[in-house]
This record gives sequence, C-alpha cells and structure tokens, in this order.
Amino acid sequence: MATSAGAISHRGLCLLCDEMEQPDPHRPHPRRRTVLGLALAPLAAAAQAPDPILQRNMPTSGEAIPAVGLGTWITFNVGNDPRARAQSTDVVRAFFAGGGRLIDSSPMYGSSQPVIGEALARLGMPRALFSAEKVWTGSGARGPAQIEASRAHWGVPRFDLLQVHNLLAWEEQLPLLQRMKAEGRVRYVGISTSEGRRHDEFERILRTQAIDTIQLTYNPLDREAEQRLLPLAQERGVAVLANRNFREGQLTRALARHPLPAWAGPEAGATSWAQLILKFVLAHPAVTCAIPATRQVAHVRENLAAARGPLPNAALRDRIARTIAAL
Repeated sequence: MATSAGAISHRGLCLLCDEMEQPDPHRPHPRRRTVLGLALAPLAAAAQAPDPILQRNMPTSGEAIPAVGLGTWITFNVGNDPRARAQSTDVVRAFFAGGGRLIDSSPMYGSSQPVIGEALARLGMPRALFSAEKVWTGSGARGPAQIEASRAHWGVPRFDLLQVHNLLAWEEQLPLLQRMKAEGRVRYVGISTSEGRRHDEFERILRTQAIDTIQLTYNPLDREAEQRLLPLAQERGVAVLANRNFREGQLTRALARHPLPAWAGPEAGATSWAQLILKFVLAHPAVTCAIPATRQVAHVRENLAAARGPLPNAALRDRIARTIAAL
C-alpha cells in the first residue's frame, strides 16, 4: 500500500525514538540513526511546506509579483492608537512572512500612510516590498508635494507604483507621473477608480495613454469590468489591480450567515467564503493582483492562501458568482 511522505516521516522518527530507548547489541552504529534522520528530514519538510503563492507578471516589464496584495483603505486608518498601530504592524509582518509584496494606499486613506511607514520601519523595511501609492489632488501644481509627503510617510526612497486616484485631475497628474517614470523616480504608473465609477473615461485612457496599471473594483457581484475594461487591459498589456473584493467587508459578513458550499473545497480549493471570492477574482486572466484590506493577522493569512492551489475554470467561476448572487 502506498504511504505518504508525511506518514513515512512520522514512522521514521518513531523508529528512531525506539532505537534510542531500547538498546540492542546488534543494532547498527549510532551514526546510522543520524543518516536516517537526515534522509527523512526533506520528506517531512516537503509534507509540511505550503504550495508556492501564485505569481503574476507585470505586462510592461515581466516582473513577477504575488497575486494577492494588501489594501489599507479603512483598516489602517487608525490614527495614533498605539494598540491599533501595533496590530497593523502584525498584519504587515504576517503579510511578508506569507509571501506577500504589494501594499496599496492613498493620501485619501487618512492615517494609513504613516501607519504603513511605522510598520515598515519596525520590520526593518522588508526588501520584498512593492509600494503602490496614489496622487489625489485636484491641482496639478500640488501633485509633487503630495507625492513627496506620501513618500516621507512610507519612508521609502521611491514608490514602485503611482496611480492617479479616482482620476482626479488626471490630465495634469498623469503627465507628472509619466515624467517621474522617465526620470527613474517611480517604476510604474497608472490610474485607479472604485465602485464601478468612470469606466467610460477609464476606457478612453486605456486606449490613448501609456500606462502600466489600472485599479478597479472586481468581485463576484461587481462584474461590469469584465465587459470592456478587463479584455482591453489584456489587449493593451496593462496590469490590473482588483480592489473592493469583499465590498469593504459587507460581502463576507453577509455570506458568513450561510455555510460554505460543500463543493468549494474539492473543486475550488477554498476553505472560506473569502478564499472563494478571491479565487474567483484571480481566475480571471486579466487580473494581476487582488488587494483585499484587513486588520487581522488570521485574515491576511487566509487571503494569501487563496493564491495557492487550484483556481476555478470558467464554468466554476460562473457557479461561484451564481451561488453568491443567490444568497
């Protein structure tokens, strides 16, 4: 009968314990036990190691980033509360420990920027960080100062990504970001929106401007982006960051009243509603990274786990969306 690597490892360790506790004049030299233990160690590690986190490439560069990031809207807007700030640091620590990289924020998000900066400083500025920020001001003249203030809050030498938030004064701000990219002061530039707004304008910008990313709302209930924007982003070679995956927690709270479908685990590899939602989002080929926000360590680990294991095919995605819409 076939035996799993985990079972072999466990039984091998038990045998080693038996040898140590029951002396036998005919047993092999003790060195044999050491060699056997070393041989079994990789099997034990393989049995315990999680699947690697899903990576998606930035189309304009080929750079790989983990497919689940960390949003900070509302959840990191905790002011000067020392306990809440420490909790945010714990979330960021767990995010990097779980294989995450991309953290997203905006000047619009209250105290989120300095809270991120404090967390990064406490953690020694993790080298894996992919910093995603925004410019959000109606005056093109104020854009540079706002970006510099954001950078100082984070404590980074430069941002990896800057986006024009909610397209505010984008005609002035986007050229600024493009100049910054040409000068090496930011690596990627893009535009953002939320709650299904400004999709017509998004489409015009996608067709006419040189950008690396778009950020928009996408989840099993908010699917308007599937009609034009997601296919167009693929066609234009633009990365997609998906926000409001849980509708700021409203969707997961509503679904918590219902049991997870029995097929969610075997067919989708999901152990929670949150994972089922994220797997739906990530299974769309245009999506580069989902950016759910959370203030709980357990939830950030749960979210990252959605980027491991299988993703649903088109038929299963449709089933997920129909099931959630019906509840």
